[in-house]
Amino acid sequence: MYIRVNGEEYEVLIEKKRIKNTYIRVKDDLKVHVTCNYLSSTSSVERLIKDNIKAVERMINAQLKKQEKNEKFFYLGKEYNAVVIDSIKKVTIDDNYIYAKNKKAFQKFLDEEAKRVFPERLRVVHQKMNNNSIPYPNLGIKQMKRKWGYNKKSDNLVVLNKELIKYDIDDIDYVIVHELCHFLYFDHSKNFWNAVKLYKPNYKENKKHLKED
Repeated sequence: MYIRVNGEEYEVLIEKKRIKNTYIRVKDDLKVHVTCNYLSSTSSVERLIKDNIKAVERMINAQLKKQEKNEKFFYLGKEYNAVVIDSIKKVTIDDNYIYAKNKKAFQKFLDEEAKRVFPERLRVVHQKMNNNSIPYPNLGIKQMKRKWGYNKKSDNLVVLNKELIKYDIDDIDYVIVHELCHFLYFDHSKNFWNAVKLYKPNYKENKKHLKED
């Protein structure tokens, strides 16, 4: 059995015991647990829930508030409150909140978004730079502790730190410009930074956001 509250469906679990009264509770699994006696029918339980739907709604809302971890979650430069809801099927963003089934689901969402966003930004940035001396590279994405990206010229490869998905598009574009400019100058010489500035005039702001030295 399911009931609909605030536009969402919640499962009703019925447990029968040797008791006189019927009890309705919403537990942290966000399921409506009904404990009743053996003679209670499913239809009578359904009627009881409908008669007490406001109380059930309050219990559900209380559990939702309890489950708000208030952990900060960053995605494309915006800060969200991360909320774990066991019954949710896919990651959902609503205003300043992001909802997922568990912490693993949050990370999986970020990983999938990095795989979607980074190739798209590489294509856009490379096209904007429009420099025949800069080849279109293969793209790698990995977790890195000390670098936002690196260039492996011999393999025509640019690798981006997947943590970049937490920063806004402009910062992601800067790292891509930075690594593409290494096809022109493999060091961090004055010529290199002049090239970066040519394609990304506000690169110093990006360096501050990314806490680069």
